[in-house]
Amino acid sequence: MRVCSQWTEKGFIMKSIQCAHKKKALVEMSAQIIFTACASFAILAVVSITLYMILSGTPAIFEVGLPEILFNTRWSPTSQDPQYGILWVILTSVVGTFLAILIGVPIGILTAVFLAEVAPRKLAAAVKPAVELLAGIPSVIYGLLGIYLLNPLMYRLEQIIFKGSATHQFVGGANLLSAVLVLAVMILPTVINISETAIRAVPVHIKSASLALGASHMQTIFKSILPAARSGIVTAIVLGVGRAIGEAMAITLVSGGSVNIPLPFHSVKFLTTAVVSEMGYAEGTHRRVLFTIGLVLFVFIMLINVILNRILKGSGEKRGE
Repeated sequence: MRVCSQWTEKGFIMKSIQCAHKKKALVEMSAQIIFTACASFAILAVVSITLYMILSGTPAIFEVGLPEILFNTRWSPTSQDPQYGILWVILTSVVGTFLAILIGVPIGILTAVFLAEVAPRKLAAAVKPAVELLAGIPSVIYGLLGIYLLNPLMYRLEQIIFKGSATHQFVGGANLLSAVLVLAVMILPTVINISETAIRAVPVHIKSASLALGASHMQTIFKSILPAARSGIVTAIVLGVGRAIGEAMAITLVSGGSVNIPLPFHSVKFLTTAVVSEMGYAEGTHRRVLFTIGLVLFVFIMLINVILNRILKGSGEKRGE
């Protein structure tokens, strides 16, 4: 009887183990199906958007001609002899985004370093909510602040610089420089939050080893911590670039809305503002060209992401990561 009871207990244990394995396999299979479905949905969304932009943006290319759209500098879609050149619009987006990144990224990264490594805890606890609040402010609020605070200052500066000029056209402060400053402020929360998270994620032993070798605190930050957090910082820059390129509402309010060569005190039009400001009344070829502008913007963002990712990958391979 004892032998039988032992075999019964062993059989019960084996059966319990088998049941547990089956439940675990079922849970893992269900999780795999859910994750695969979510990933497939994300891929399907990207493919669908890409196909839609290609199908909507290519008809105007065959109708007007790609060189005429990309390299002509005159944009007058509603005139008797319509022109659909967006070269100045493309250059405005490139120059405006580059200048905004040039201003916003160093400020954002240094602010992240301050919050993560330099600031006392009480001060960091006070500054961090303010930075997060910047991220929650709607873009139209930035545009309104730009109209009522920044544009008047730019207009006064414009009057001082071009005083007595017979050729300069005054635009009341709504110019490329105002748009760049607004974009620089708008990308700060993204760059600061992600960069700070990346800096705090650096292993403690890297900082300890640097200090133990005799490096100062500042040397440790710039020679050890920031290189170790490079991946997260580059991600912050990529997202900041995407925010700057894709912004429309705030830029529409402060940039002036005219197609001109992108100089600091010229009223300008970005790719996004061209679509937003004219899609409501555009029709026919004009409407199709606006979809082409959206396709150009889409390709532009994709190229920037690919280039930045290749730069990150190449620098990582050189460092042996």
